[in-house]
Amino acid sequence: MARHFFAALVRNTISLIGTALAVATLTLFITLFVVQSLGLEGGAYLGIFTFILLPLLFVTGLILIPIGIHRENKRLAAHTGDGAHFPVFDLNSEKTRKGLIIFVALTLFNIVVLAAATFEAVEVMDSTPFCGTVCHTVMQPEYTAHQRSPHARVDCADCHIGPGAEWFVKAKISGSWQLVAVALNLYPTPIPTPIHNLRPARETCEQCHWPTNHVGDLLRVKSVYQPDEANSEYKTAVLLKVGGIAGREYSGIHWHVRQDVQINYLSDESREKIYELEMTAPDGTVTVYKGSEEAPEDANHRRAMDCVDCHNRPTHRYQLPGDGIDKAMSTGLIDKTLPFIKREGLRVLQTSYDSHEQARAQIQQDITDFYREQYPGIDDDKSAEINAAAAELGDIYSVNVFPAMKVDWGTYPDHSGHDGCFRCHGRLKTAEGKGIPRNCGFCHTVLAWEEQDPEILKTINP
Repeated sequence: MARHFFAALVRNTISLIGTALAVATLTLFITLFVVQSLGLEGGAYLGIFTFILLPLLFVTGLILIPIGIHRENKRLAAHTGDGAHFPVFDLNSEKTRKGLIIFVALTLFNIVVLAAATFEAVEVMDSTPFCGTVCHTVMQPEYTAHQRSPHARVDCADCHIGPGAEWFVKAKISGSWQLVAVALNLYPTPIPTPIHNLRPARETCEQCHWPTNHVGDLLRVKSVYQPDEANSEYKTAVLLKVGGIAGREYSGIHWHVRQDVQINYLSDESREKIYELEMTAPDGTVTVYKGSEEAPEDANHRRAMDCVDCHNRPTHRYQLPGDGIDKAMSTGLIDKTLPFIKREGLRVLQTSYDSHEQARAQIQQDITDFYREQYPGIDDDKSAEINAAAAELGDIYSVNVFPAMKVDWGTYPDHSGHDGCFRCHGRLKTAEGKGIPRNCGFCHTVLAWEEQDPEILKTINP
């Protein structure tokens, strides 16, 4: 029987093609699987080819084999005049038993191969390179920001899907439409935010971050450089009241996510404008705050406040041009002794460019020309510093602005600062006129505000 089965594989064109396709893809799959298991880093596209494309071709080959055999049997039956009939399996026959054993063994082998391919395919599709590089133009802004963030070593799926089968299935269904949108160029530019079908942050963020175990107070010192010739440096020192320490009373910034308080709000689609907020206190008292502007009749974006309502860009954060230059100057990536480098940096960064390549080349040219024309001789004495500053300015532009996706400075606002707080604080009031406090001292204490030589820093770090 086994001899007859293998003969049937090569007796018709369809089964022969299916056999050749299955054998070839299986051989290539096993080879690439072994090579990658030994440490080959081939990127997302090699993973797609190995664990998605090859298994699909392998299954296609397996399907063609019985189709070809069936068509051949029908042809023979028509030629002999004998009606087509199902084969008879007589397990009393030794040939039948051997054939059945071979068939079951091959089937089990195929199941093992497809199971391994399926598992690895899921791994590939949940990997950060797959999410960030396969749809290169679409995901380039978010992937670039992710790679420069504190969560760079956290896979996209850990936050966007989280644990459990339910959200995994939802994510794959949503991803199917995203694949179609990318293939047919149906996606908007820029990609709108926030993502309204994102899993609640308490089910993902709190896999790592515990709201009752924050570190208390944190000191933040920031340098800001003025756009004058000396690039005058001013420092701001702020003590952030993070709060949330276990065993203490809730206070500080993370009071908003205390377990015994529920906050719900009604906003526009972007969550930039909040029309109404409802707070349920620990004793069950419900207080409703509303803004001066009535919510439109079709406003239906009501949600429970969680982490991403303030930390809306926890990983995919973009800088404004001034912040990017200040950070580069404070860390030495841009020489702060170059005259007017802050002012000129702002000028070249806020110019429109068609691509990152054009931006880098034009910024290099503009910065070099400025010092050659305005400060003759400095371009020789500090040519290395000028070139380094121009290169860093090109980097700042290229990781924050993406012309192809129409992502510009400020396209995606960050709610973790004052702009996020003031969506509610100071704007919303009860029917009796009581407002949500706008006392910044609840969340931080300003130790120094844009001072050239703050005394407090001498005390803290003598």
